[in-house]
Amino acid sequence: MIKLKEALLKKEQEDEMVKKRVLEIIEKIKKEGDHALRQYNILFDGCKRENYLIREEEIQKAYKSISETTLDDLRFAAKNIEEFSKRQKEMLKDMKEQELLPGVFLGHRAIPVDACAGYVPGGRYPLPSSALMSIIPAKVAGVKRIVACSPAIKGTNCIHPATLVAMDLAGANEIYAMGGSQAIAALAYGTESIKAVDMIVGPGNQYVTEAKRQVSGEVGIDFLAGPSEVVVIADSTANPTVIAADILAQSEHDPQARGILLCTDERIGKETIKEVENFLKELSTAEIAKVAWENNGEVILFDTIESAINFCNEIAPEHLEIQVKNFDEVVPKLTNYGSLFVGEGAAEVFGDYVAGTNHILPTMKAARYTGGVWVGTFMKIVTNQRVTEEGLKLIVPVASRLGELEGLYAHKLAADVRLKSSIL
Repeated sequence: MIKLKEALLKKEQEDEMVKKRVLEIIEKIKKEGDHALRQYNILFDGCKRENYLIREEEIQKAYKSISETTLDDLRFAAKNIEEFSKRQKEMLKDMKEQELLPGVFLGHRAIPVDACAGYVPGGRYPLPSSALMSIIPAKVAGVKRIVACSPAIKGTNCIHPATLVAMDLAGANEIYAMGGSQAIAALAYGTESIKAVDMIVGPGNQYVTEAKRQVSGEVGIDFLAGPSEVVVIADSTANPTVIAADILAQSEHDPQARGILLCTDERIGKETIKEVENFLKELSTAEIAKVAWENNGEVILFDTIESAINFCNEIAPEHLEIQVKNFDEVVPKLTNYGSLFVGEGAAEVFGDYVAGTNHILPTMKAARYTGGVWVGTFMKIVTNQRVTEEGLKLIVPVASRLGELEGLYAHKLAADVRLKSSIL
């Protein structure tokens, strides 16, 4: 393994000051509700709204303020996301009672959560695509109450119109102009004007992520998301220009974003570095992308594609692109990633916007144990059992002995009593 381009900065340790500040905000929201929410919204966003619920006339105004092309694009993306979510939901079916043992019937139901919230960032850029990604799968899942929120544009009382339209198109039942850790606290614990939800999904900055960490357990969350990241595995057949563009597409998100190339051809690696530098000369977001590339970007040369695959599985990237000749041999060996993009035509940006797969994905190696947001995120698989007299004769003696083994004698009693009484 040879590093043709190495990251300059190591991953920063968790900021204790952020933890402390977020805890203060959460506690204040819990105690003071809407009053504290208004204080923080004024402090952080300059939003002076008295009522954070977006009214219907505001939504209609947003529709009128965006172009027909933008509206058509949002509808196109929404349709694809919805269709893919519907096809995913077909995999989540109720399992009717099945007789596992004589007289022992088991099954499960797939039940949507009652209420969820989609947090849509609005800091550095408006992100209407994130509204579609968080709300549409919940709608398809059958969630009855879907809440959406996003911070107001700095110094105003309004959510970005494209984001607001996307929230409405996606099917949100309630939309609130609020952001930051104070919004997460309000959604988790409720205020006088906002009813708490059961689950919160969606990306955000370090304060939003820390707030989700602190309220997790009180409500469900998708996962803790960090800076965006992409890994590209490439052999000699890959296109350095395409790779460079895809790396920069991640790098422009945030100064902490990561773009990594794992290649088996030195020429591809060096040409990609050159192409990145060329693009940065003209890229309008170069101020951010250049910092991310210089500090966090890596190009690593491997002797074999197997070595690159093994290294990638250890990284467990959010986005993984493979630009290799024999991709059908490579794909089965890849086990840790948020979303996979196969071949030169499968740009990560398509996953961000229009292909139909979700772009709310695990970062910081979380892909080792979870996938991204999908229709199943909003559904619970809950089991059921029914036992006849025939089944009791089979399982009571075993359950009784195991209860006694563990010293839980009421467990033993609860099993034994079912054979000793005529309850059936």
